[in-house]
Amino acid sequence: MSTGEHQPDAEAWRDRLSRWSQRLRAAHLDHAVGAALDLCEPLGPLGAQVLWVAQPTLGLFVPRGEVASLARLLESPGGLAWVRDQLTGQDSESDRHE
Repeated sequence: MSTGEHQPDAEAWRDRLSRWSQRLRAAHLDHAVGAALDLCEPLGPLGAQVLWVAQPTLGLFVPRGEVASLARLLESPGGLAWVRDQLTGQDSESDRHE
């Protein structure tokens, strides 16, 4: 997907999502997470707004820059779909079937 290819925020998350993807596959949860993210995709921009509002509190546990980076990624068109693709490795598999 081109969304992640042109955003520095996506590059910052690519390695982390790759590690999470390996863990999900090892636990056989990649399909369940993919389905959940498919259902949540229309709510990506809303999730980004929640992150912006919660950023001061989340900053106690996670660097604020990471929260902001994830919020910008979710706000972008196709951002949550890109996250799903990175986690499940289905970046073009679903496109081939359509």
